[in-house]
Parts: sequence; C-alpha cells; structure tokens
Amino acid sequence: MTTNRFSSSFFNRDALEVASDLLGHFLVRNINGTIVKAMIVETEAYCGAVDKGCHAFGNRRTKRTEAMFLPGGHAYIYLIYGLNYCLNVVTEKKDNPHAVLIRAVEPVEGLDIIKQNRPKIEKTQDLTNGPGKLAKALNIDISLNCCDMVKGNELYLEKNPELPKFSITSATRIGIDYAQGFKDKLWRKYITGNIFVSRKQTKN
Repeated sequence: MTTNRFSSSFFNRDALEVASDLLGHFLVRNINGTIVKAMIVETEAYCGAVDKGCHAFGNRRTKRTEAMFLPGGHAYIYLIYGLNYCLNVVTEKKDNPHAVLIRAVEPVEGLDIIKQNRPKIEKTQDLTNGPGKLAKALNIDISLNCCDMVKGNELYLEKNPELPKFSITSATRIGIDYAQGFKDKLWRKYITGNIFVSRKQTKN
C-alpha cells in the first residue's frame, strides 16, 4: 500500500470537513493493473440523519444506504435515473451516515483509458466534469460499492504530494430540490476557476 494514502482518521470526521480537504488530492482507479489517476476538483457533503438531502435522512437504513453506515473511508456507490453511477466516500464513524459525493475530477494519469471509456466526448474537460461522467471514465460501478478506499487496491484516495494552492468556492448542492431548507446549504465545494467543475455557482 502506498505511503501516500490517507489514514482512516482522515475520514472519521464530519463530511463538510472532508469535502473541502479532499480537493486537490487524487482519486485512483486500478483497472486490471493499469492506473488511472485524477485530481478531485469538486465535492458535495451529505451530513447524516439530520440532512434532508441525504439518502440516510432520519437514519434510513436500506439495502442501498447500508454502505453509508460503514466506518469512514468506504465507498458508497449508487445508480441514478437507471443510467449513471455516483461515487461517494463515507465519512464519520460507523453508524453515523455521512458521505462526500465526488462530483468532478481532473485527469492526471491514464487519459487514454479515460478517453476509451468516453469515446464520444471531444473536449477533455467534458470527460469527467460530473459524477456520472467520472464514474464512466474511471470504470466505477456498483461492483465497487462498500470497498475500502483506505486499504483497497481497486479504488482508493491518495494524497497529492505537490498540492497546488487554490481557493475554494462554496455553493448549493445540485439535484436535491426535495430537501426543503437543506437544498440551500452551501455544502458543495470546488476549486475556484477549475475548468473540470461540473457547474459553476451563483452564490457563495
């Protein structure tokens, strides 16, 4: 296991903290021995039982949400609209269902694989600028649900030893109009000015 991995304690924290702290670091996918690496540029925090935008609101425990009740550092992957997978990393301690959605990434290594997985996309910035897009690009599907992103070797998170300087924009989350007042929480975080961000903001 690479020494650049995050420890479990990094993830055993509030989703809002982790959502900001993951920016600029790497999402890594090992596809049959070939490494695909991308820098995380946009995230969204989902803050457990009190968050009406969270799948586990009210401690709702179902077959789909069970992954969210694992200890921080595990993957929570689900299918939306019957078409696209979304990757989240679980945060907080066991049975406290927080998670951070990885919304957008910037390719760093394995761009040829990413392009093979997204053959109809012409612009590089459109390959991974959304949660469903990055899942397709990095070949992430439900088979990786519940995997350990701290110790596992197929899908994991890695520190960026040359973390660039950047500012963070806070914005409202996307696609949760049902969440009443929680839809207005500024719990989406992204690297200001990065061209791979899925959607620019209107307020912060």
